[in-house]
Amino acid sequence: MTTETPALIDRIGQHMINAMTFDLGRYLIAAGAISLLLWLASKWTEARRIQNRKASFEDYKREFLSSMRTVVIFALTTISTVLFVESGWVTILEGDINWAVFSVQVIAMIVAHDAYFYWMHRGLHHKSLFRMAHLHHHKSRTPTPWAAYSFATFEAASEAAFVPAYLLLVSAISAPVYGFAIFIFLAHMILRNVIGHAGVEIFPAGWTKGIFGWITTTTHHDLHHSQGSSNFGLYFTWWDRMMGTEHPQYQERFDAVAQPIRISVSAAANASIAAFSILIVINAVTIA
Repeated sequence: MTTETPALIDRIGQHMINAMTFDLGRYLIAAGAISLLLWLASKWTEARRIQNRKASFEDYKREFLSSMRTVVIFALTTISTVLFVESGWVTILEGDINWAVFSVQVIAMIVAHDAYFYWMHRGLHHKSLFRMAHLHHHKSRTPTPWAAYSFATFEAASEAAFVPAYLLLVSAISAPVYGFAIFIFLAHMILRNVIGHAGVEIFPAGWTKGIFGWITTTTHHDLHHSQGSSNFGLYFTWWDRMMGTEHPQYQERFDAVAQPIRISVSAAANASIAAFSILIVINAVTIA
């Protein structure tokens, strides 16, 4: 054991604590915020419910408990990031941010992750992997926001592998990423993940036919949970359209639940109060 080994072990231990705190925090904040907003605006959300079936208490409990396991696996898996940084294989940009470069970095990570997720996700549906790796997630046939992290061990590790693998690749080609860009990417990832499992169509009517129709909706992923053989994409519909895996009734099913709905003054007020409360919680967590 070298004199540097104890210091490395300390850094790995601190990384695990930080990773678990961050992943648990973003999961609880994102899933809790969406759940609260859906509850406060229940008259609006019930009219946009995608499935007639509702999740049971057992569904919620399974999703939450397996998500706690995922938080631990994420922390363990991302130890590789520390080791890559220590070895000099990965470089994290520090100092003043060039915001143009920062924006490109965030977009590049999102696009790369969407491609990674599509093919990883589709692979998990192969008959040799599905029962062992992905069946647990599909027990949420009617998903809730709390299903965002509800993974089997193998899938959780596969999900977590993207960030260290991406950082290793961009560092190898001399294009390291700002630490804050990684933070924004991870915040975007959990928010979109929770929205995809909301069970209620959050996107407005006409979305799939508009200029942003290539961005996936809640219905897009909900159809994957209820039927399973289509809609493998995460953020965008590109890969599903190119590979012929988009659900043939996606447009029709989206239009059926995303009809224009008038929101009452009380519902709007409740949503505003909830949003303000969420901002206070996020600020408090950030300051702490």
